[in-house]
Amino acid sequence: MRSIAKEFLLAAAVVIGVTLTAGAQQKSLYERLGGQPAIAAVVDRFVANLAADKRINTFFANSDIPAFKSKLVDQVCQASGGPCTYTGKDMKAAHQGLGITEADFNALVEDLTAALDHFKVPKQEKDELLGLLAPMKSDIVEG
Repeated sequence: MRSIAKEFLLAAAVVIGVTLTAGAQQKSLYERLGGQPAIAAVVDRFVANLAADKRINTFFANSDIPAFKSKLVDQVCQASGGPCTYTGKDMKAAHQGLGITEADFNALVEDLTAALDHFKVPKQEKDELLGLLAPMKSDIVEG
């Protein structure tokens, strides 16, 4: 009888563990990133990285940085399943005529990855976010 009780308790523990794991996986990327405050912190670091990156900082020299940050937070928030609405230009219109190359785009991704790493964003969430943003490459890169 005791072995049946042990087996029952073990099975119950497994079911509870699977249920808790499934519940954690059902959270949106937005929630797993830490919501809008965490996204805003990553964006702040990302923009600082862009400003320091001599490979691409000239693209942002005439930008309204506070507006850029705000739009970027909204874009990441919306893309990750958050409650925000991105109201900026589409990526093709926003980058048309800038002559952004694949090397420029890759530098930007490196700067974003460094910002995510600075805040110790877990690999799964980092990969998921980069995966959501990657399709924009074809609308951004011209040369």
